[in-house]
Amino acid sequence: MSEQTKVWVVGHKNPDTDSICSALAYAELKNRKEAGKYVAKRAGAVSSETQYALDYFGVQAPELVTDAGAQVKDIEIRKTEGVDHSISMKHAWELMKNLNVATLPIVTDENKLEGLIVTSDIATSYMDVYDNHMLAKAKTPYKNIVEIMEGKLLNGDVDACFETGKVTVASGDVEVMKEYISAGDFVILANRTEAQKYALELNAGCMLICAGTEVSDEVLALAKEKNCVIISTPFDTFTAARLINQSMPIACFMKKENLITFRLEDYVEDVKEEMAKVRHRNFPVLDEKGFYVGMISRSSLLNMKKKQLILVDHNEKGQTVDGIDGADVVEIIDHHRIADLETSGPIYFRNQPLGCTGTIVYQMYREQGEEITKKEAGLMLSAILSDTLMFRSPTCTPVDKAAAEELAKIANVDIETHAKNMFRAGSDFASKTTEEIFFQDFKKFNAAGKDFGVGQISAMGAEELDSIKGDIIAYMDTVLEEKKLNMVFMMLTDILEETTYMVCAGEGADQVMEAGYHEKKTNDSYTLKGVVSRKKQVIPVFMTAIQ
Repeated sequence: MSEQTKVWVVGHKNPDTDSICSALAYAELKNRKEAGKYVAKRAGAVSSETQYALDYFGVQAPELVTDAGAQVKDIEIRKTEGVDHSISMKHAWELMKNLNVATLPIVTDENKLEGLIVTSDIATSYMDVYDNHMLAKAKTPYKNIVEIMEGKLLNGDVDACFETGKVTVASGDVEVMKEYISAGDFVILANRTEAQKYALELNAGCMLICAGTEVSDEVLALAKEKNCVIISTPFDTFTAARLINQSMPIACFMKKENLITFRLEDYVEDVKEEMAKVRHRNFPVLDEKGFYVGMISRSSLLNMKKKQLILVDHNEKGQTVDGIDGADVVEIIDHHRIADLETSGPIYFRNQPLGCTGTIVYQMYREQGEEITKKEAGLMLSAILSDTLMFRSPTCTPVDKAAAEELAKIANVDIETHAKNMFRAGSDFASKTTEEIFFQDFKKFNAAGKDFGVGQISAMGAEELDSIKGDIIAYMDTVLEEKKLNMVFMMLTDILEETTYMVCAGEGADQVMEAGYHEKKTNDSYTLKGVVSRKKQVIPVFMTAIQ
């Protein structure tokens, strides 16, 4: 199954352990019925806590995706084969007619795009070329001339090119020929042997003998002596003169500067904007290494196949991967409030008031009678322990705890030991930048026209949180500006003490805290005892206070 036809199973931006582990476990469940169709992805960096869980159970982190919008590779690309720059204009025209295309790509032997030729270029070669030296300037291969004239090469090298002189028709008296034939010229003649011999004496570079005329041995011998190419054609002189320019190589007329090309990874929205600026009908597509792939046109965009996504652990547009409007959401598995994400049609939407998406995925394994392996049990267990803070969060339900206990048996781990090791890994801040720490679990929300963000940093004790508190506060103004937020809040959560120290920035942020929790700021933060859940104890309070 191609990558383009696979369904992404993806969690929210700045993913936590639940978001990544549930995506992996659910993709595996879906693949039990349709092998290889579903693939887990992630919309942000893997936190240290999550990485510990993945490493412990020997699971590779999902591939990072930053945009779910349709890309050029999702469009039906017309596989118009590239042609060599030496083919004749007539050959190019015939190819266009046979393929029903208006543009031909010219490529090198390595399949790198060299240029483009369009129907108007061919019209130019027929109608606007008055220079009788053009055949030489174009370095026209003799094989092209033989092809166009449906003729035979009687003397000379078919792989050589006509490179000097002009094109002339020897239609007058022999005595007059010397007035317009110069050395190296391409001379079109009929069946007069005397004229043929005289053209050779004038050192013609090539003679095109028309009307299927037999060329005498004497003329051939003189041509060899003079190094003159001789081609015979069944066409009459008029027809030959009319067709000769069609033998010129397309390299002479192709467009090779400022070509508008697209890459397979380019997003359709960007492609549309670029196409709107020009009147071209067709555009070449290149792969990541710059090799030619095929052609697309404006009409190609009408038949594009959008990416299909299953969202886990979120259903809010501001939290999902960029470009969601250009994708088809086919399922949502979540345990948060129902927010503002719209779909183009009815979908499977499972939303339960549980402490973790991993618990819902566990239920679905059981409902479908599917075996849970040690690896999958470890993923779902890690998700539950992380989201419920080892059952300390008020979002935790008896269903979550029962699921975790069952999964721990399958995964053969001790719940408390595994949870503490995960949390310690997550609170190892020494090797991380302030930005990495700040966004390891950060979500955006909107209420009453106000955009605000809420992050959460958890640790096993207050000392670890104090070590980063100052840097987090200093970084908040940068977050406000870069993320274009009105307010930003960060929960510094002491897991063992079940206490959050809230720091905030932005106009109105302090008023929201005071109105929501009736607490006063102490030492740059608000102490919220018993508050550990963003979903249940913070977001509802903020929504009410802001509205």
